[in-house]
Amino acid sequence: MDFVEKITQFSKRVDSIKESLLTEEATKTSIILPFFQILGYDVFNPCEFVPEYTADIGTKKGEKVDYAVMMDNVPLILIEAKPCSSELNTKHMGQLMRYFSVTKARFAILTNGILYRFYSDLEEKNKMDTIPFLEFNLLDFKKDDLEELKKFQKDTFNLKSILNSASDLKYLTMVKNEIAEQFRNPSDQLVKVLINKNIYSSAKTQSVLDKFKPMIKKAFDEYINDTISERLSNVISPGSLPNPEPKEKTDTVLSEKEIEMLDYIKNIIDTELDIKYRKTSRYVYMQLGEVSAKWICRVYIRKEQHLLTLHKFEDTDYECEYYFDDVVQLEIIHDVIKDTFEKCRKL
Repeated sequence: MDFVEKITQFSKRVDSIKESLLTEEATKTSIILPFFQILGYDVFNPCEFVPEYTADIGTKKGEKVDYAVMMDNVPLILIEAKPCSSELNTKHMGQLMRYFSVTKARFAILTNGILYRFYSDLEEKNKMDTIPFLEFNLLDFKKDDLEELKKFQKDTFNLKSILNSASDLKYLTMVKNEIAEQFRNPSDQLVKVLINKNIYSSAKTQSVLDKFKPMIKKAFDEYINDTISERLSNVISPGSLPNPEPKEKTDTVLSEKEIEMLDYIKNIIDTELDIKYRKTSRYVYMQLGEVSAKWICRVYIRKEQHLLTLHKFEDTDYECEYYFDDVVQLEIIHDVIKDTFEKCRKL
């Protein structure tokens, strides 16, 4: 059984027993020690895996960290354990920072058995960073998380390799978290950037920013959904599905306004080929024939500005999103629309 299979099976076991683990000792025995066994450490060898490792702090003698992984009789990793029912907090991290500063350890792990936070001294030597460079959730992990955790296996452990990638990993995680936060709650600064010039040229007062925030959040959500839908449709090769049905289909009857817009675009394309109109709960679109992967454009009809999205085919060097008030304004991108259709026709 390889490492990934071991972690996957162990994750299922932990999920089934976590509710019965009420104390820190139960968490250590049932989850934390088996976790480090999977990483290849001999948790019953006191020369390799030391419980209650003494880390004297100044005048405080006898301070102990729960475990220390040793290498050549020197602590390499300090581990501070908490019950799996508790949430890891800054107080717990503060304890670990004190232990870290008085030892030669290069890594520190704060864990409640389910969540493992890996720290080092990337910012200032011998001073533990306040932000982990890796978080591994035993009940919710991805392939990339497993690849990083693998580096901490005893048999393949390489201090230099881990430290070289830890800094990039730390900042990548921070950037991803910031992006996620901006998607959930766009900041005033981001709103100003997004509505600058082309969208709203007047003064960006607080009331204006507050007005645009929910629209920008909705735009983020729709963009992500549309991107996922587009990628899924591109994965399906033409002909693999004879008559695919677009998802989210609700009312298949198009309104006069929707037909007017699609007719205008079809006239720009100027073709005798079979062009189909389709409708979902969020937009109308046209495609070539019956193959859903051959959609040409989508039109989002809104109260304020409408939005036209042109399909980005593999060999196209642009992705066009065009806001317009009146369908006649689409003449401005007449050539781009025609070129998109030609790419679709050759698919």
